[in-house]
Amino acid sequence: MRIDRLLSEAGLASRSEAARAARKGNVTVNGEVVRDLSRHVDPERDAVLFCGEPVERPRNIFLMMNKPEGYVSSTDDPSAPTVLELLSGRLKNVGLFPCGRLDKYTVGLLILTNDGMAAHRMLSPKRHVEKVYRFLLAHPLLSEDEALLEAGVDIGGYVTAPCSIEMETPCEGLITLTEGKYHQIKRMAEAVGNRILFLERVMFAGIALDPALARGEWRPLSAEELTLLSPYLS
Repeated sequence: MRIDRLLSEAGLASRSEAARAARKGNVTVNGEVVRDLSRHVDPERDAVLFCGEPVERPRNIFLMMNKPEGYVSSTDDPSAPTVLELLSGRLKNVGLFPCGRLDKYTVGLLILTNDGMAAHRMLSPKRHVEKVYRFLLAHPLLSEDEALLEAGVDIGGYVTAPCSIEMETPCEGLITLTEGKYHQIKRMAEAVGNRILFLERVMFAGIALDPALARGEWRPLSAEELTLLSPYLS
């Protein structure tokens, strides 16, 4: 892989920062000063130093974030802050991206990773990965409307797959989906004449949102949580 890409993925420097360091002679490969960062190296065999520090290609990273309201699940958006802006240090430069999307006003569990293949597998409709959301409705959910939602409703030319709903109060409950269309839960509520006031994802692929994480906080997935993701990992 190219040296500048290796430095970027390792979280040591942006492409421009790496270029400046190279011009100063601060990048070496096997003891040789290298100023052309388009040169290819093998991270497993070549000894690459950046400002005297060994450079290793990072392993795949998986983080759990408790997404706050007002942030978008994207790597770049000119209209609003992205969830990546909540990260710190090197994690901002290792190619992390959200696995799936929560809209700007939806909060809760978000998985961030730099493993593109694993993310693709988790989000594939063929995998039927379960996602659980806590919701609050503007009006009590009638039993007949609950049955309609669980069977599948038309949300504008698309009929949703069957889901399960567990009401805790007349207006609040949990919904479990195996798909994730644009604003799906909000559109489902509108299909039965209701409206979502609050939406929080509390579980994804069997991983539950850590109650110790405040809004905007994040942490690496535990070994037990990674085991739950093992069917999707590269």
